[in-house]
Amino acid sequence: MVDKLKVTLVKSAHGRLAAHKACVRGLGLRRTQSSAMVIDTPENRGMIRKVSYLLKVEETSNHAS
Repeated sequence: MVDKLKVTLVKSAHGRLAAHKACVRGLGLRRTQSSAMVIDTPENRGMIRKVSYLLKVEETSNHAS
C-alpha cells in the first residue's frame, strides 16, 4: 500500500512568493484550514518542505492487515 500524508494549510498563502503559492496549490490546498491527502513522494515532500511554515503535516499509513 502507498503511504499518504495529510496536509493542512494553517496560515494564509496571501502575500507570499509566487513559487510558494504554486506549491500550496500543487498540494491541493485552497484556503486556510483546508486539508488534502497527498501521496508520500519526493516531489510532494519537496513542496511540503518549501512551504512548511504554512502547513501542518500528519503521516498516515494505509497498511491493511
